[in-house]
Amino acid sequence: MEPSPGPCDEPCARDCAPEPELDPDAQAEAYVARVLTPPKPGLGPQRSPPLPGAAPVPGALEPPRAAPKVSVVGVPGLLSLPPELLLEICAFLDARLVLQVLPRVCHVLRDLVRDHVTWRLRAQRRVRAPYPVVEEEDFDWPAACIELEQHLARWAEDGRRAEYFCLADGHFASIDSVLLLQGGALCLSGSRDRNVNLWDLRQLGAEPSRVLVKALGTEHNSTHKGWVWSLAAQDHRVCSGSWDSTVKLWDMAADGQQFGEIKGKAAVLCLSYQPDILVTGTYDKKVTVYDPRAGPTLLKSRRLHSSAVLALLADDRHIISGSEDHTLVVFDRRANSVLQRLQSFDVGHRSQITGIKHSLGALYTTSTDKTIRVHVPTDPPRTICTRHHDNVLNGICAEGNLVVAASGGLSLEVWRLQA
Repeated sequence: MEPSPGPCDEPCARDCAPEPELDPDAQAEAYVARVLTPPKPGLGPQRSPPLPGAAPVPGALEPPRAAPKVSVVGVPGLLSLPPELLLEICAFLDARLVLQVLPRVCHVLRDLVRDHVTWRLRAQRRVRAPYPVVEEEDFDWPAACIELEQHLARWAEDGRRAEYFCLADGHFASIDSVLLLQGGALCLSGSRDRNVNLWDLRQLGAEPSRVLVKALGTEHNSTHKGWVWSLAAQDHRVCSGSWDSTVKLWDMAADGQQFGEIKGKAAVLCLSYQPDILVTGTYDKKVTVYDPRAGPTLLKSRRLHSSAVLALLADDRHIISGSEDHTLVVFDRRANSVLQRLQSFDVGHRSQITGIKHSLGALYTTSTDKTIRVHVPTDPPRTICTRHHDNVLNGICAEGNLVVAASGGLSLEVWRLQA
């Protein structure tokens, strides 16, 4: 795909004309009215915004090489079967059992199970579509296959066996972001009531009165001075981004105490928190990188889009940003330059996508069309389940066997899937 022309990729100069200060509440309300208002009945589909959960270079999966050759001369019984038949038998066993138990049986099964081609063939058989969208050199095929099969099993029968909980007694305004911590034991929610609430999901169905723990921060009886729009975490450290143009940092290992703050010039709509960098995407079209270990210190800021930055992903190689301008920008951290500009996948929503959560084997999306869609992260994503809701859904997070969605109806929607 040829890179398309875009806005200036050069670092913002100091002599850039300052943008006028706006009231954060008025700006946020205008944004929601313009972008996130659900479609009126009878209107046709709207173009979906970029999906940063999709990998940057869509392409078909290369044909797998032949299954590993296993010497079976003189071996009686099951091990005398060709590798292809052994793989067929293994396909009826749980992936985790195959990985953890069969290598202990004998060296023949050990060599078969440890070969990544075995897992590549198994994953391709499960999804029957190009997967993953892009395969990197260190792609963990066994882990991906285990998670993929677990994801498919949990959402079998359209997810009817999932336990459902509605947490409606924590916020007094629309909830726009959610974040699961500690494998799903704890949850944070950010709301237009300016608070970030901490929930203990271990108490679901046991001690309902103890599920809501507290709100973070004490400033003017709220966490932020503007709507809380984004959350991210790195280990026990958490950051919250707001329409008040600040990012606040919290230490969950110290009972949620604040340990830092970044004061910016525009509303913070998305965040990505890595061990060495903290990345913000803001309403003024910029992607900004900070070093959270030192201050935090501003490292670079670039205007990579022609509209507000809505979503971010980052790792040790790339920063991927998705924007209201319907593009994905892949930024190469090592080369310090834009690698590619792409259009996004359509995952079937009828209006604006508001939340994305992805992993090796799963992809979840929410939208102002009042649905959660559950996908397999193939090229293109394949939807396996759609859950309808009474209100717009503004964000989603999944961890372990828990899925939590932020609702415009002032509640957290929680599904506890089969373990």
